[in-house]
Amino acid sequence: MNITRENLNELDLLIKVEIAESDYAERVSKQLKEYQKKATVPGFRKGMAPMGLIQRMYKSAIVADEVQSLLGESLYKYLDDEKLDILGSPLSNDEKTGTVDFEKGKDFAFYFDAALMPKFDLAWDKVDAKLYQIKINPKDIDKQIDEITKRYGKFETPETVVANSFVYGKAEELDKEGNVKEGGVSTFVSFDLSSIKNQEEIEPLFIGKKAEDKVVFNAGKAFTAADIEKNFHLETAAAKKFKSDIQLTISGCSLITPHEVNDELFKKVFPKEEIKDVAAFRKLLSKDMEKNYNEQAEILYVNAVRKQLIDNFDAPMPEAFLKRWILGRGDNKELTAETLEAEWAEKYLPSLKWEMVDGALNKIKTLEPTQNEIVDYIKDILRQNDVAKDGEDDKAREERLEQSARSIAGDRQNVQQIVDRLYSRNSCALFKEQLKPEAEKITIKEFSEKI
Repeated sequence: MNITRENLNELDLLIKVEIAESDYAERVSKQLKEYQKKATVPGFRKGMAPMGLIQRMYKSAIVADEVQSLLGESLYKYLDDEKLDILGSPLSNDEKTGTVDFEKGKDFAFYFDAALMPKFDLAWDKVDAKLYQIKINPKDIDKQIDEITKRYGKFETPETVVANSFVYGKAEELDKEGNVKEGGVSTFVSFDLSSIKNQEEIEPLFIGKKAEDKVVFNAGKAFTAADIEKNFHLETAAAKKFKSDIQLTISGCSLITPHEVNDELFKKVFPKEEIKDVAAFRKLLSKDMEKNYNEQAEILYVNAVRKQLIDNFDAPMPEAFLKRWILGRGDNKELTAETLEAEWAEKYLPSLKWEMVDGALNKIKTLEPTQNEIVDYIKDILRQNDVAKDGEDDKAREERLEQSARSIAGDRQNVQQIVDRLYSRNSCALFKEQLKPEAEKITIKEFSEKI
């Protein structure tokens, strides 16, 4: 057997694999003997057919199988031995290989196209992504307590709308004459009366109304542009211009009486903590909010760094080979050459660049979480809501949590979000090591705007 390669340019290769009869003869002979033992041929007892007959019946197919098997083994061994860092996998060059006759041929030559991974340096010096640290202020905690008291509050569905009700129904846009506008906005909406802008003017329109009653109000006076976009399912630009009157046919309403801020609420929110007063409750809420928001800030930072590393990736790409490889993979059977070409610059090329950048990052430090990392993460989640069983000591509890976590982690599909989160966390740690960013302190409002 002889394998050679020709460098067509800086990245593209042509690999030639020559297989002689002596390379596969022994393997074919062994297979023919196995066939002879098992073959049932008319006129002969099982296993007693002459070898010449077996050869005429099966040899060409066996030669094809063994040559193809040997071809794959030798090609990938060659790539490994030569330490060739290639993109994707080699593609058969059918034009140069030509028609292979396994029935009459003895020596064979196969040609493959391949492409080397482009050499590049990660552009750390061009990354200027911001890492934010979220400041939690007393008003943020007040808002969080308001949400929590509603979450754990008493839910009712009164027959008529009362103050602070949650109202839902069909909203229809009206024209200047007050009639339902043909082709206008028509959708099901739901909103909290306490959240509307001009509450003093608009909330009284709803008080005392019941199902099937109609209420007319101005969308621009009632809602912010963001609320209009969300409630009426409009594009951002359209939502900013939407100032029409709306006729709402009420379907129903609900009311949540907030839970009192007391020991019972403390225990519901933080079942593992001993909270003595509101001040301690607020302190724990602040710590919890800070943790959650800073995790989001890290994700935002990781995504920004990734994007900038991709944007500054300037190595040459073997695009012709890559397009052939993508079309030949078969993972998207509906993908055509025309679609690939149309989506290449915006979709496929950035994705391929990220794979290369990601590979370079993993050479610095492995980012893929280990099984133990995944198990530990799941254990932490389980531990937050777990209560020790009767007679169970700390060691037995840990063993039970460990077993449960490993069972959950065993199904990779179930824990993909955890894997992604840990991958992002590991990436963030690497980026901080390389870039040493100075965190910029901002408020929740400022952070929400940046998101």
